[in-house]
Amino acid sequence: MNILSVGFPLFPVSADAGGGAEQILHLLERELVHAGHHSIVVAAHGSQVSGCLIETPTATDRITDEIRNWARNEHMKAIDNVLNGRHIDLVHFHGLDFYEYLPAAPIPKLATLHLPVEWYPKSIFELPGVVLNFVSKTQAANRPGPVVCNGIDVARYEHSFRKEGFLLILSRICPEKGTDMGLRIAHRLDLPMTIAGPVHAFEAHQKYFLEQVEPLLDAKRRYAGPAGFEAKRHLLGKARCLLIPSLAPETSSLVAMEAMAAGTPVVAFRSGALPELIEDGVTGFLVDNEEQMAEAVRHVELISPKACRDRAQARFTAHRMVTDYLALYRELVLSDASQ
Repeated sequence: MNILSVGFPLFPVSADAGGGAEQILHLLERELVHAGHHSIVVAAHGSQVSGCLIETPTATDRITDEIRNWARNEHMKAIDNVLNGRHIDLVHFHGLDFYEYLPAAPIPKLATLHLPVEWYPKSIFELPGVVLNFVSKTQAANRPGPVVCNGIDVARYEHSFRKEGFLLILSRICPEKGTDMGLRIAHRLDLPMTIAGPVHAFEAHQKYFLEQVEPLLDAKRRYAGPAGFEAKRHLLGKARCLLIPSLAPETSSLVAMEAMAAGTPVVAFRSGALPELIEDGVTGFLVDNEEQMAEAVRHVELISPKACRDRAQARFTAHRMVTDYLALYRELVLSDASQ
């Protein structure tokens, strides 16, 4: 098949990306090429893909509405150029704002909703010719559309099971991810903490970091900056546990899967699809507030690193995800051909 994948404007696609959508696109596209399919990717400058990359602008020091609109227009031009010049069997969108640059061409279109459904306009459910894919059963919640759950390259994660004493938060730094709560827990328990992840060029994200995160950093609780894949793999392998104090209704959690692959327990709020991934008392603990999270951290030694690793190998492999997507692609392409 000839597949056109479309990333979120302004954010490069790679294994080192801070966003889950970009990481999934990178992994899925790599495996498509390895399986013998033809891949074209429209994504921001600096993306790393296995097929053919059509570059669009990347983020600057500041992202405004004007810059986002300009980037969407550049995305639309790139998509139209590909469709006008090459035979494409299916277009797969991964961006939050995919509906802003949908091509008019009568071609199968699939959009994976990587973020909470409430963050998209209700009108996406009425778009003609677009199939919406959900990444967890919780996210789907009886809505129309297939469910292809996320996966990771489990084999690439270190799992020596020799842990150090620090707590870890690994996510983009923004209010809904609750980074400040994790830091307060580290202070309360007098434990070291490492925070890694990007602070994107949105004004609200940068203000949150300066006003609510940075004041809680010190010699024992440090911000390591954005973490590429190798740094992330090392941190996950050594951390005492991963904290996910997210306030958002998580649709999935690649970092929870990655932690388990590294034999590291996860302590998370009972938010969105996280209970689908974390087995309470087996691969970590699910909690409802900051106090319960602090108490759970005191008991993470009860969680077996081997059990975490075994569950990741059984449930979260990229092979399973790619197999499911390929089946969905074929179904959509065959359905279109029969019309």
